[in-house]
Amino acid sequence: MKTILLIEDNDAIRENTAEILELTGYTVLTAENGKLGVEKALESKPDLVICDIMMPILDGYGVLHIFNKNPQLSGIPFIFLTAKSERTDFRKGMELGADDYLTKPFDESELLSAIEGRLNRFQNVAPQQLKPDYDLQQDGLNQFLDDARQVGNLESLSTDRKTHAIRKKQFVYSEGDEPTRLYFLKSGKVKTVRTNADGKELITGLYKAGDFFGYLPLLENAEYTDSAITLDDSDLVYIPKGDFRQLLQANPAVGQQFIKLLAGRVSEREKQLLGMAYSSLRRRVADTLLKLYDQQPDAIIQLSRDDLAAIIGTATESLIRTLSEFKHDGLVELVGAGIRVLQPAKLRRANW
Repeated sequence: MKTILLIEDNDAIRENTAEILELTGYTVLTAENGKLGVEKALESKPDLVICDIMMPILDGYGVLHIFNKNPQLSGIPFIFLTAKSERTDFRKGMELGADDYLTKPFDESELLSAIEGRLNRFQNVAPQQLKPDYDLQQDGLNQFLDDARQVGNLESLSTDRKTHAIRKKQFVYSEGDEPTRLYFLKSGKVKTVRTNADGKELITGLYKAGDFFGYLPLLENAEYTDSAITLDDSDLVYIPKGDFRQLLQANPAVGQQFIKLLAGRVSEREKQLLGMAYSSLRRRVADTLLKLYDQQPDAIIQLSRDDLAAIIGTATESLIRTLSEFKHDGLVELVGAGIRVLQPAKLRRANW
């Protein structure tokens, strides 16, 4: 049974509307002003809000503003009621993110139709129901963007999700470039690297199918501080910068969910730098192998010795020597140019 919060300062309208909704089968919460409405919503989260605009203490615009800013309330379908029919009121409500607009007096069928339309649209894609585990290696990217577009009430999000084929060892973008899009890796592998004055590389990130990359400069509105290069023949999907920013800004819940999908790389980079500063070489090699192993358990790690050394921050010769020691100890198997982790638990427990 769906719960509707009705915020209306006119006693007669509030009571009559609540009675109609209850007879229709909805659970109804009522409030006579915006402040009480917000408090009730925080106590018991409704499935939809019907809110008058002109009210004492806190008007309808203020209520919607609070809903948009509060992670607990953002994204709840919101219908405005008003005795005015001026176009300026309608436009202001829509610009703030209202989902529908009814002008008083309204009839029963008009009210119920608006409610059913909003609930049917949001029941499968409400922000609190945006899945944290979209299968991006399948059709999850399109599914996520479609859900986000509906939840965020976006009028235009690029539907041109053409796949771009990039051959192995090609630059996707270079350090110092201005970012113009977000990248989604549909297949293949990509590394991001930073190069010092001597031409030595440090790999700052490894991306596999299902990963986004190139997002931090978009969030910071800054140039790329590293370069992205394909490790294999790869298929990329481009999401224009304007669409990415619109997606983040249009609805806080969508923005938060998108950032959760994207921002896990930040803590990984911090751990990488901390390990390079304080961990032994054997520990750093073990941790890097375990990280790659966890991405694809039991699979052979197909990464060149030079690239692996650039991730760890050591000379290739030192890496090869450490891998030989791990092989001698039975921790890994060297399969041609690949590496298979044989004893992940022992690698984790080792105290080097």
